[in-house]
Amino acid sequence: MSTVHWETSIHHDGSPMYLRFSGRPGDTAVFRLRMAADAPVSGVFLRTCPDGEQHFTPLRDLGVRGVCRWWEGELPIRMLRTNYRFLIRADDCSRWYSAGGITRHYPTDANDFVVLANYHAPAWVRDAVFYQIFPDRFADGDPTNNVRDGAYLYHGRPVVARRWDERPNRATGSIEFYGGDLQGIAQRIDYLTDLGVSALYLNPIFRAPSNHKYDVEDYTSIDPHLGGEAGLLRLREVLDERAMKLVLDIVPNHCGVTHPWFVAAQANPRAPTAEFFMFRRHPDDYESWLGVKTLPKLNYRSVRLRDVMYAGQDAIMRYWLRPPYRIDGWRIDVANMLGRLGTDNLGHKIGRGIRRAVKAEQPEAYLLGEHFFDGTPHLQGEELDATMNYQGFTFPIWRWLGGFEFNPQRPEADPRPIATETVVAQWTAFRAAIPWQIASQQFNLLGSHDTPRLRTIVGDDLARVRVAMTLLFCYPGVPCIYYGDEIGLTGGGDPDCRRPMPWDEREWDHDLRAFVQRLARLRRQSPALRWGGFQQLYANGETIAFQREAPEERMIIVVRRSDDGQRLLPVRHGGLADGVHLRELFSGAETVVRNGMLDIGNLPATGAQIWQTTDKDNVF
Repeated sequence: MSTVHWETSIHHDGSPMYLRFSGRPGDTAVFRLRMAADAPVSGVFLRTCPDGEQHFTPLRDLGVRGVCRWWEGELPIRMLRTNYRFLIRADDCSRWYSAGGITRHYPTDANDFVVLANYHAPAWVRDAVFYQIFPDRFADGDPTNNVRDGAYLYHGRPVVARRWDERPNRATGSIEFYGGDLQGIAQRIDYLTDLGVSALYLNPIFRAPSNHKYDVEDYTSIDPHLGGEAGLLRLREVLDERAMKLVLDIVPNHCGVTHPWFVAAQANPRAPTAEFFMFRRHPDDYESWLGVKTLPKLNYRSVRLRDVMYAGQDAIMRYWLRPPYRIDGWRIDVANMLGRLGTDNLGHKIGRGIRRAVKAEQPEAYLLGEHFFDGTPHLQGEELDATMNYQGFTFPIWRWLGGFEFNPQRPEADPRPIATETVVAQWTAFRAAIPWQIASQQFNLLGSHDTPRLRTIVGDDLARVRVAMTLLFCYPGVPCIYYGDEIGLTGGGDPDCRRPMPWDEREWDHDLRAFVQRLARLRRQSPALRWGGFQQLYANGETIAFQREAPEERMIIVVRRSDDGQRLLPVRHGGLADGVHLRELFSGAETVVRNGMLDIGNLPATGAQIWQTTDKDNVF
C-alpha cells in the first residue's frame, strides 16, 4: 500500500467503535485507532495534556483483523474536558493525527479530538427526525381565530388576511396572515408521523403583532391567533400520544416595541424595565437588532433581565419547560448576537447561564441556537447542545449542488459551484472544531424560514434535491425537514419561502415525498446513522463518499452531482476486505468488494446510493 493509501486508512472518532467512556469523571476511557494492516507503523501514542502538562500513553497493537490493524489504550478521565490526539511512529517519519487530519508537524490543540465528562446529551435527540413549521403557514385548524383584514394596525399599516392559495407578497411582508395555527398542526399529526417525523420545531408562537412573531409582545402568553394556551395544550396532548417532541423558538436578544417592558421604558427612563434596554438618547434613540427600530435590543448587563429571562426560579425559559406545557427544548434566535454589542461581549456568559437554568429545569431539554456563521465556540459543552448547522453542513451543499450563496447580490458572493474537495474540507473544519458528542447532535437542515427553498436553490433539479436529502439523513447530526420541502414546495427568499403548505395532494410530488419518507424511516432504524462514526472515503470529481459505522452495522453513502465517469470506489482504507457483501438500499442491488473497490456503476449521473453491510466479521 502506498504512503497516501495507508495514511487515508488511519481513523478514529468519538463514536462507540472508537471510544468507550461512561461520561463520569474518574472513570477510564478506552481509545481505539484503526489503520491498514500493512501500514508501516511501529508504535502509536495517545497524547493528552492533563492539568496543562503534555503526557503520552502508549497504545497496544491488537493485531490484524481483516484488512485493518487496531491499536488500543486506556486513560483515566479526570478533567471535564480532555483534548487528545495520536502520535504515530512510522518507518519514514512520525505523524500527528487529530480531528483535523494528518500533519507531520507538531500541531496546535485547536483541532484535537475532545472527550467531555459530566456532559449530558439529551438522549432522545440522536433518534429524532425534526420538522420545522412556520405556524401561520402550515394548517388552519380553527378559522374563528384568524386575523381579519384591517383587524389592527401594524406600525401604522392595516394587517391583511390572505387566502390559503395566494402567494406571500414582499410588499406586505410581515403584516399578511393566512390563518395557520396550533390546532391545525395537531390535526395534521398523522401526516407527520406517516412521513417519519418524531420532533417538531416551531417558529415563535408567543403573542406578537406580526406573522413571524420575532417582535414578541409577551413571552408569557401564546398568541390567540395561533390558538392561545389551549391550542398549545392540545398540541402537547397529541404529541404525547405519539411520543413526539416539541421545541419552541424564543427571542432573548430583542423584543418588539409593543412589549410592555419597552413601552414603560420609553415612557419613563426611571421605569423598572428601563435597564432592560440601551438608550443612546431617550426616548427614541436606542439600540435595536441590526438597526430595525421595531426590534429593540435587550441589555444583558441587567441582572434583573437575566433573572426574568432565564436565571430566576420563575424565569420565562424555565416556565414553558414545566407542566402542563412541558416543551422539550428551545431554539434561541440570533444566538450569535445574544449579549454582544460593541465593548459588551457577554455572549458566553449568558450562554452558560441559559444552559445551567434550562438543564436544571429539564436535563433532557435540547438547547439549539441560530448561528449563520461559526458557532463552534458555543459548542464546547458549556452552552448550546447544537446550532442550526448552516456553515458546517447546509451552505457547502447549496454551493456544491446549486452554486448558491446565501446573499447572491452582495459583491463578495461567488455564484460558481464549489469543488467537491471544498465541500468536504468545510465539513471537516466544522466537525473537527467541536467534541464528537456535540457533532453527533448538530441540527442539520437544507433550508428554513430565512432562506430560499431547496428546490429553488438547485434550479428545480429534483435529482439534486434527492442528493441533498440523502446527505441530510446520512450525515452526522440530527436531520430537520422544512415544511413542504418533502413534497417539492418551491420559493425564493423571505417571504416567498413561507408559502402556505398545500393540502391538495394533486399539487404534491408524491415520488419525492415517498423518497423522504423512506430516508426518515431508515434514519430512525439505523444504528450507524443514529450513533455511528464518520469516515470520509472519497471526494473527487463530482462524487462524494463516506462511511458511517457502528458495532451493529456499516453504511457507505455515495452521492454525485453529475457524471464524472467514476465506476469503482476505493473502500479498503475504510476497513472493507475483499469479499464483503453489500446491498444498495434504494435499488436492492448487491455486490461484493473486489480488489479493494466497490462497484458503483449503477449510480445515476446525478444521484445517491446507500450501501449496507451487517457482516459481523467486518466490525470490531
